[in-house]
Amino acid sequence: MKFHVLTLFPEMIRQGFGTSVTGRAMKNGLLALNAVDIREYSKDKHKHVDDYPYGGGAGMVMQPEPIGLAYADITKDMQKKPRVIYVTPQGSVFRQSMAEEFAREDELIFLCGHYEGVDERILEEIVTDYVSIGDYVLTGGELPALVMMDAISRLVPGVLNNEDSAEFESFHDNLLEHPHYTRPVEYHGKRVPDVLLSGHHENIDRWRREQSLKRTLERRPDLLETAVLTSKDLEYLQSLGWNHSPVSENVK
Repeated sequence: MKFHVLTLFPEMIRQGFGTSVTGRAMKNGLLALNAVDIREYSKDKHKHVDDYPYGGGAGMVMQPEPIGLAYADITKDMQKKPRVIYVTPQGSVFRQSMAEEFAREDELIFLCGHYEGVDERILEEIVTDYVSIGDYVLTGGELPALVMMDAISRLVPGVLNNEDSAEFESFHDNLLEHPHYTRPVEYHGKRVPDVLLSGHHENIDRWRREQSLKRTLERRPDLLETAVLTSKDLEYLQSLGWNHSPVSENVK
């Protein structure tokens, strides 16, 4: 998987992505990063990439030409038109299912906006996906891009040491993850649940599933509407007072 990031702050992207799991994956050749400085494609002698908005108003708008030139440069040798993700509060909210979809691509391009936004014409020309990480405003698109790249990278085969990690962490089957415990057995008067010390794997699996269901009901009940549930899951949720019905095709 190769990420291309069109940005005014390439070092922010390189430093953020070059550490921890993603940094190790780059060293191992599983991920690649091309952080592209949009200013390098400005024809202005001062490397300006923004200007005042037509029609008036506060702030500045990123110009289409430097972005268009940068895009043309990085796509000139690609065999097919890549997906271009524009990071914007106006986009669809990023979810795990979206990360799974993006992880199937060989290359992705992220466009990070700044100032009051980006000229609409270049967005119409190159952007395929408008994506938000939440209903709030940030200074630029770099942090949201890093968030999405991290989530996507974890789904690329080989990036995580434990092949099961990506499949069974939070949002597997659209449910939150069960609680975790490690040594010591007792901490501040609280013990690790006995079932986890029993060595009985079937009971442990059942406990973890029930805890996942319970936690989702308590913290994110909205996820249950589209969660992949078994008939036993439904019985357990109903015993906890849940009286809704998921989408029928999600029951197995």
